[in-house]
Amino acid sequence: MAFFSRGPLVDTIYRSAESAFTIECKDIILREFVATDLEPFHLLTWQPEIREYLPGWNVSREQREEWLMGYEIPENKRFLNAVSEGGVIGDLRLRLGMVLKETGELIGWCCTGIKEELPSPNREIVYAVSKDHRGKGYTTQAAQAMIRYLFEQTDVEALAAIALVGNAPSNAVIRKCGFHYQSVIEIDSEKYDYYRLDKKGWAASRALIESSARE
Repeated sequence: MAFFSRGPLVDTIYRSAESAFTIECKDIILREFVATDLEPFHLLTWQPEIREYLPGWNVSREQREEWLMGYEIPENKRFLNAVSEGGVIGDLRLRLGMVLKETGELIGWCCTGIKEELPSPNREIVYAVSKDHRGKGYTTQAAQAMIRYLFEQTDVEALAAIALVGNAPSNAVIRKCGFHYQSVIEIDSEKYDYYRLDKKGWAASRALIESSARE
C-alpha cells in the first residue's frame, strides 16, 4: 500500500509492505531496519565523525546485534502497528535507516523517541549520516520526512531536537526544518542547543509557503 504526500519542503511517499515500511524522498529512502542492516549500521556508528556527536551509539557488534534484533526491529513493528490502528504511539520509538536511492547503500539513520532529559512534550528526532555523504542535503530530507510523517500520521503535537553546541551542521538541519530555538541545556555534562516545533506552527508555515508558491 502506498500514498503520496506533497508539501513545500519535500515530496514524500509512504509505503507499507510485508518486507519493510519506507518513506520515499527525493534522493533517499527512509526504511525500517532489517536484519541485513546490522553490519553497515554497526560500521556507521563507529565512524569518528558520527561518534564525536553520538558517542552512545558506538557499542560492540554483539551489543548492536542484540539491540537491533531484540529491541529496535520489534519496536518498529509495534510503532507501525499503532499508526495503522489510529496513530496513538505513546512512548514507542521508530528507527529508520537512511538509504541512498542511487545505490541502495545504508548511509545513516533518522529516529524518533522520548528523550527523558528534555521538558515535556519531549519526543525528539535524531539523525546521523555517513562522513561520505555529508553536505548533500540528505539529512534535511530525512528529518523533514520524519517530521511530516509524525505530524500527519500520528497523534504527535510537538517535537524536540537537540544538537551539541558547536555542531554547526546539525544545528543548521534543525533550523531548516522549522524548529524554534529554546535555550542551551546540559545533559550528562554536555551542552546542547534545544529546539521545539509545534504541529500548528509547522502546518501554518507549510500553508503559507504553498500559498506563496501558487501566486
